[in-house]
Amino acid sequence: MVTSLHHKRIVIFGSGNGSNAENIIKYFKKNNQAEVTHVFSNNKRAKILKRAYNLDVNAIHFDRSSFYGTNEMLNLLKDIQPDLIVLAGFLWLFPEKIVEAFPDKVINLHPALLPKFGGKGMYGANVHKAVVEQKEEKTGITIHFVNEVYDDGKIIAQFETELKPTDTVEDVASKINKLEMEHFPKVINELLFPERYDTNGN
Repeated sequence: MVTSLHHKRIVIFGSGNGSNAENIIKYFKKNNQAEVTHVFSNNKRAKILKRAYNLDVNAIHFDRSSFYGTNEMLNLLKDIQPDLIVLAGFLWLFPEKIVEAFPDKVINLHPALLPKFGGKGMYGANVHKAVVEQKEEKTGITIHFVNEVYDDGKIIAQFETELKPTDTVEDVASKINKLEMEHFPKVINELLFPERYDTNGN
């Protein structure tokens, strides 16, 4: 493990399958200046924990009490001192006290083009179903900072994909997954090392 002063730490929160988390972990394993040190989940049966464990990343389950009722999670994160906290399929509203303790360091991936199709309950297949029902001509992903309201923080980046009238929920999910795999790790990298990118994102 590289332990230079420039070594950046990423922690990931997720509630489900963890395909994005695995993709991010693998992306930064090729980068000797940043790594995913911990993966947290509120669901002890979530596949994200197994994926993290299999990739030699600390995989930690927590409950609602330690997240909202005490400072246990806040203190743990303060000990870790992550450079970025990444929400990848995390379904709980992030506590305001943690957001305040890590200003501009908590980001989320939303599987639609915010402000469309955001808010409580709008995640995963729920979003894709709404996109199909509304007969949208395009959809995409939004990477944004997290605040105390679901899907309300400042937008960092958006990436679009065209939709066909015949696209099913599964088709939309596949197109979104492709965007996530391609762009999410790159945007994280740009946030960690902004000096490497000019104002046009190049």
